[in-house]
Amino acid sequence: MKSKTTLGLVFAFLFVGCATPQPKPPVDSGSVQPGTSVTRGGKPLALLGTPISKGKPLPSVLLVDTATMKEVDLSQERGKVLFLSIVPSVDTKVCEAQTHFLGEEGDRLPATIQRITISRDLPFAQKRFAEEAKLTDIRYLSDYKAGDLGKATGLLVDELMLLARAVVIVDRQGVVRYIQVVPEISHLPDMEGAFEKAVELAKEK
Repeated sequence: MKSKTTLGLVFAFLFVGCATPQPKPPVDSGSVQPGTSVTRGGKPLALLGTPISKGKPLPSVLLVDTATMKEVDLSQERGKVLFLSIVPSVDTKVCEAQTHFLGEEGDRLPATIQRITISRDLPFAQKRFAEEAKLTDIRYLSDYKAGDLGKATGLLVDELMLLARAVVIVDRQGVVRYIQVVPEISHLPDMEGAFEKAVELAKEK
C-alpha cells in the first residue's frame, strides 16, 4: 500500500492539472462540496475523506510547520482569522500562481488574518519554494505524512493522493466560515472573493 501511494504521488506531480503551462490560469468562482469530486481536464476525480462544512469547527489534524519542523494543530489556534490556501503542489504552475497571489496581493490584508499555504509537498520543498519565490511572509504547512488534513476535510483527491485546490477560511473561534473547492483542478480559486470574506471576518468581535 505504501509503495502504491508513493508511486501515485510521483505520477500525480507529473500529470496533475495544475502542471499545465498557462501564463494566466482561469479563475473559477464556482465550488463543489468537499467529499464529492473535482475534474482534471474534464475527467472526474473523487474526493476522499469526511467533508467539512461551514459553521462547524475545523477538524483537529496535525500538520508540519515548515519554519519550525514541528507539528501544529490549526483547530487549537485562536485570535486570528486563518486563510487556508490549499494546493496540490507548490512546484506546479497554477499552484505557484495561487501562492504568489496569496503572498503578494495578500500583503494588503490586515495583520489579524494569517495567510497559510497547505500542500502535501515535503516541508523542504515548501521552504525551497518560499525562498526562491521570495514569499517567506506566508506560513507553510505540510500534510505530507498521511494526508490527514485531506482525509479529515473531504479534500483528498483519489488517484492523485494530493489535496484538492481550495480556500478555507476559519474565524477567530476556530469555526469554518468559507469554503471554495475549485471544480476544475487546473483553475484558480476566486482569491479576491475570499479576501473580501476574510476581511469581513477580521472585523467581527
